[in-house]
Amino acid sequence: MAIETLKENLCVNQIIGKAKENIVAEGDVIIPDIKPDILSTINTNGTVCIYKKEVLDGKIRIDGGVQVYIMYLADDENGNVRGINTVIDFTKVIDMEKANPGMNMESNVVLRDIECKILNGRKVSVKATIEANVSIYSNENIEFIKEIENRSDIQILNNSATIDSLLGTGSTKVYAKDTVSFENTDNLVEIMKTNINLINKEVKTSYNKILAKADMCISIVYLTEDNRINEVKWQIPVMGFIDMQNISDDNLCNVNYEVKNVLLKPNSVEEHSIFVEVELEISCNVYEKKQLDIIQDLYSPCEKLNINQKNITVMQDKKNCKDKYVIKEKLMIPELHNNKICSTEVCPKIIKENVYNDRIMLEGELQVNFMYISSVTNRVDTKIQIIPFNTSIECPGVSNNSNVNTNIEVLTQDFMVMPDNSIETNIELEISVDVSKMMEVRVIDNLEVCDNDDENIYSIVVYFVKPGDTLWNIAKRFRSTIRAIASVNGIEDEDKINVGQQLFIPKFV
Repeated sequence: MAIETLKENLCVNQIIGKAKENIVAEGDVIIPDIKPDILSTINTNGTVCIYKKEVLDGKIRIDGGVQVYIMYLADDENGNVRGINTVIDFTKVIDMEKANPGMNMESNVVLRDIECKILNGRKVSVKATIEANVSIYSNENIEFIKEIENRSDIQILNNSATIDSLLGTGSTKVYAKDTVSFENTDNLVEIMKTNINLINKEVKTSYNKILAKADMCISIVYLTEDNRINEVKWQIPVMGFIDMQNISDDNLCNVNYEVKNVLLKPNSVEEHSIFVEVELEISCNVYEKKQLDIIQDLYSPCEKLNINQKNITVMQDKKNCKDKYVIKEKLMIPELHNNKICSTEVCPKIIKENVYNDRIMLEGELQVNFMYISSVTNRVDTKIQIIPFNTSIECPGVSNNSNVNTNIEVLTQDFMVMPDNSIETNIELEISVDVSKMMEVRVIDNLEVCDNDDENIYSIVVYFVKPGDTLWNIAKRFRSTIRAIASVNGIEDEDKINVGQQLFIPKFV
């Protein structure tokens, strides 16, 4: 026989698996016939593009490519600098035992290193190492019993919890397009190097939509007809709308940007400009805080009940913490003395991460790549400088049991050569941390009355408290009530009983 109940539906977002993997993309590049042979490489950089992500049975798959730019010293009598670019595609399959189709995947991919090996004057081997941090989530709708209607005899054990329930997910593709102009005196021959970075990320909600905004910073190093190396920097606004029903300003939005494709196309020489188009996918998970009164357990002293219980994992204390950190250093780099710095690139890396006293302690380093022109040889060369840093970010409630995802972006970078040939650096970083905790709770999703052959006669049981006992467990075991046991035994605090204590238990059988 069924019992009248009131049920509630809850969307649970559970972390099913996490992985940190290195992806290696390898390939050979042939020097085009219109370009001179390669003598040595000067600088290599690239941008990671993610074409497709899939969650499969027991594994995940990532397909993408690295757009590689190689600046090289030509094997000719003038020792000119030239450039080549190519795309090295890759596919990575990562085993995840609990993965199933339909689950969501979040990924953060960072290009860590590119190696170039000259095979001969017309052929170069490229090996790119990509660090991928991947998480997969299951979004499951759980229906559970919230209240029992019209049954005052049923004893109920409640548990209150504040959780972060998944309100919805969504994504959209956007194209950041613009024409990047440079000096009218520069007649562009070819693009030598590019760097793309997204900063100033903002999220706003309005009219069942999420507005995601950012600035895409792009720097382009190019070669002119008169063999000069110059750099142009540009910002392109990025904006995308994601439909999301019933969203409010109180909801937490986790937004992720992923580069899918990059197109750089020089316009005619007379226009002195480059057309830029970057395809991005913006994805978003939206969470709402819910205060739940969950029935953890129940029984009836009068009837035998058939209870169907299950454990679910819910998310709690989800938050995003942001802070800015400025690094000011004075660098002495002999290779750069009296030379012209034509380009700089800063790559942050986290070496170690610890949680202590509501703070996340970070130990990391900045890899600064200086591209310069020698005043003696008039040739382009590079110098890598490592700048270590230690900082922390306040994140109330974070603990060693929290799930922590940290991301660092370079907001600004300034390098000034001083009269003593030292270099004053001023680098502003933005540290963003997503934090959450997972908690397991027990819910009841079905309840029925079983056939009861016992006679309804009243009796008393004498029981001695054992380690781990609570009044609830004892009352349920003997089909009594907490109130009845406390009354008969003169117990004032129902949460306090002692091991070995003798209890008289009024019992219905």
